[in-house]
Amino acid sequence: MAGPGRGAKEDTFHVLDLAEYTKNRPWWRKVFGPSSGSSAEKYNVATQLVIGGVTGWCTGFIFQKVGKLAATAVGGGFFLLQVANHTGYIKVDWKLVERDVNKAKQQLKLHSSGNKMSPEVKSRVDEVIIFLKKNVILTGGFAGGFLLGMAS
Repeated sequence: MAGPGRGAKEDTFHVLDLAEYTKNRPWWRKVFGPSSGSSAEKYNVATQLVIGGVTGWCTGFIFQKVGKLAATAVGGGFFLLQVANHTGYIKVDWKLVERDVNKAKQQLKLHSSGNKMSPEVKSRVDEVIIFLKKNVILTGGFAGGFLLGMAS
C-alpha cells in the first residue's frame, strides 16, 4: 500500500495575473492586437502620426522600387520586341492588332456605360470610407509618409 505522501498526485494551479501579462506582451501585440475601438480612441495624436508615417514611408519606398522594376521590365520587353521586329525575327500582323484593339474599345465602352458597382465592391468602399473618417490622423500620417517614401 502506498503511504499518504507516496505516489499521490498533487493538484497545483498557476494563477495568471492579467495586469502583469499585458505588461509583458510584445509591442506589436499591443499595436496590432484586437480592440473594440478605432486607433483614434486607443492612441494619442503623436503615436498615430508616427505609426501612419512609418507605414506610409515603407509602403511608398517599396512601391517606388517595385514600380521602377516593373517599368524597366515592360520597357525592356517592348524594346526587345521592336528590335526583333525590325531585324525580321518576328512579323506583326498590324491588321489583326487593329481589329483586336477596336474590339477591346467596344467592350470598354459597353462596360463603362453601365457604371454600376456590384454590392460587394460598394460595401468594401463604404468600409474604407468609414475607416478613413474614424482614423483621419493615421491616414494623414500614412499619406505623408507614402509621399516621402516615393520621393526617397
